[in-house]
Amino acid sequence: MKKLLSKKVLPSALVFATCATFAGRAGGATAPEQPYEPTWNSLKKWHTPQWLRDGKFGIYTHWGVYAVPAQGPNATWYANHLYLNENGPERKYHEATYGPLTKFGYKDFIPMFTGEKFNADEWADLFQKAGARFAGPVAEHHDGFSMWDTKYTEWNAAKMGPKRDVVGELGKAIKKRDMKFVAAFHHAEAWFYFPTWDKRWDCSDPRYSGLYGPIHEKGALPTTAFLDQWKGKIVEVIDKYDPDFIWFDFGLNLITDSYKQEMLAYFFNNAAAHKKEVVVSYKDHHLPPGAGLLDLELGQEANLTYYEWITDTSVDDGQGW
Repeated sequence: MKKLLSKKVLPSALVFATCATFAGRAGGATAPEQPYEPTWNSLKKWHTPQWLRDGKFGIYTHWGVYAVPAQGPNATWYANHLYLNENGPERKYHEATYGPLTKFGYKDFIPMFTGEKFNADEWADLFQKAGARFAGPVAEHHDGFSMWDTKYTEWNAAKMGPKRDVVGELGKAIKKRDMKFVAAFHHAEAWFYFPTWDKRWDCSDPRYSGLYGPIHEKGALPTTAFLDQWKGKIVEVIDKYDPDFIWFDFGLNLITDSYKQEMLAYFFNNAAAHKKEVVVSYKDHHLPPGAGLLDLELGQEANLTYYEWITDTSVDDGQGW
């Protein structure tokens, strides 16, 4: 679970601690306004909405297949360390507990990820009582397991594991309590998260590419198919669950500019059509200044800034998320 905080550092600045075509209306009316084009100059017209300036504090949660082993210095990176670090604590724990990695891979945790006690209303109540003004789940972590009912992969929480549309249920519960809804995406990093080039492990088996990602050589750049799915999943969540805030982890540097531009234009224009204001946050320099809100993980700017930014921090020791 992460918490996101903010306070003003300048009158217009904040510090935080976390294409489809629209049909015209009946009678020949014009289509809803689409003020953004998929160019950086156009997308930099975006501005931080007042609801986020006023919100100050939000929460987003990590919950996925990695919650089954829940081991390692960073539990959400369990699978990556499991496959890539043969002498690491994750591999030692895994093989002592579940057997050799050649016999029990990350995919084999999914039937154990039952989520039988998951209650979206209880989660939303907790967020609200904590004072959060915006909240939501990690829609997809680096591990390739989608937490919503998606058409892009069978490896999702609605069809496997808990067999629940976690993103959809939390979205409804959070909005019902007048909080803004956050969907966090880490799936750009899925390109390198599993060593699909290593023939020793199940992640190199094409039968499981829907989870582990397309098989490719180490160091290869993302394919068009990977980029299409990256964007398609985000657009699907926008269309199905109407998030107010899309939070991006590291990895956007792997995504070609045109895909990022098209995704942002779609999100911003969809919001404009529904007369609402939305937020996109990013890390490092993976978006141009002004096209979204800079996020500083476990950190902050040392001095007052002319731009607005957000920081996310963990409720634990900063390692487990």
